[in-house]
Amino acid sequence: MSYRVAFVSLGCAKNLVNTEQMMALCREAGYTVTGEAEGADVAVLNTCGFIESAKSEAIDNILELARLKEQGKLKKLLVTGCLTQRYREEIRTELPEVDGMLGTGSYTDVVSAVEELMAGEHPEHFGDIHRTYEDGERMVTTAPYTAFLKIAEGCSNGCAFCIIPKLRGRYRSRSMESLLHEARGLADRGVKELIVIAQDITRYGLDLGDGSTLAGLLRELCRLPFHWIRLHYLYPEAVTDELIGTIASEKKILHYLDIPIQHCNDGILSAMRRRNTKAELVELFARLRAAMPDVVIRTSLICGLPGEGEAEFEELCEFLREQKLQRAGVFQYSREEGTLAARMENQVEDDVARRRVELVVDLQSRVMDEWNESRLGEVVEVLCEGFDSAEGCFVGRTWADSPEIDGRVLFTAGGLVPAGEFVNVRLTGVSDGDLTGEIEE
Repeated sequence: MSYRVAFVSLGCAKNLVNTEQMMALCREAGYTVTGEAEGADVAVLNTCGFIESAKSEAIDNILELARLKEQGKLKKLLVTGCLTQRYREEIRTELPEVDGMLGTGSYTDVVSAVEELMAGEHPEHFGDIHRTYEDGERMVTTAPYTAFLKIAEGCSNGCAFCIIPKLRGRYRSRSMESLLHEARGLADRGVKELIVIAQDITRYGLDLGDGSTLAGLLRELCRLPFHWIRLHYLYPEAVTDELIGTIASEKKILHYLDIPIQHCNDGILSAMRRRNTKAELVELFARLRAAMPDVVIRTSLICGLPGEGEAEFEELCEFLREQKLQRAGVFQYSREEGTLAARMENQVEDDVARRRVELVVDLQSRVMDEWNESRLGEVVEVLCEGFDSAEGCFVGRTWADSPEIDGRVLFTAGGLVPAGEFVNVRLTGVSDGDLTGEIEE
């Protein structure tokens, strides 16, 4: 039978790719695929369960979809992803609104799960979390000019604060053949900005044993007709000279590097089970800036890890003042059961950790404002994302701005600028962290 299946995707871009793959499988099965749960036979909620805030968001979505069921506007609810992998028993006993579950190793079972649900069964598929799905066929849900390419599954880094390896399995690279096949399909569809993603893209290929590397993959991707190639995430200790040389020499690869460092204090880094020191971070940033003077570095930071005192926190702040990283996501440490850090002594009080996050956000805002001010007068290439009627102008992004997480450029133009078109914009001002400008005809 043909069912109407609605999809809701939570969490990161890597999770979104899994959702897009499930959507493609349902489309191939002859189902009607939609993003609107009301009126659907089955709603598939793909969840994140990484930290407390993500769990809360997932549960809120489950309860919202359950209300549609109560109102007769939705028949069945299938929950997938990290939350189900982590809390299978709890969901079964505490959330009876959920009709079926798929673990992170079984999202490709979505069609059989839908069939079982509509037959009155309560499917629970929890397969091997270490498997790799090579097909890659997806219903891309991002703007037609931008798409993600997930090059690996899982993670083997074993950071003390992180539960991902237990939810997603060990690091598994996809074959270069399957990736290039998928990338060609995206290019043929008109994708102009390819965003290469994995939990750690720098380790791509090391597990394959066939000589594949990230640098080699990027060189092949640059042969395809993409305009921009953007990279998320590069772990600092695995950024090689070969990789830096490839990024610096290939014109399509943006000099925008997302390098999560989490902290700079050697004691905290060791407690986190990170594989680098503060001196090595300083040396890496120096190498990157020597090879690419225009490089923009985005990072992720955690405040409040157990053992972080005032001295360690001040060292982090001083490091950020010195390094002036243009982009940063700042997170309060979340004590997650099943992690090494959850069992550590000297847990930091929530209000102290929260205040530290606020201080770092304020510090980084000043760094970003200073950098934005230094760019005024420049003419930059902007990817137009359409007209914003509320702002009364066009909006877009520069090479230094990744979608959803960084700033925008608000610009005026004499005529119509289609979404997905690259234009040159002269930067003239800063407004609430966004840049403003006017098109150069």
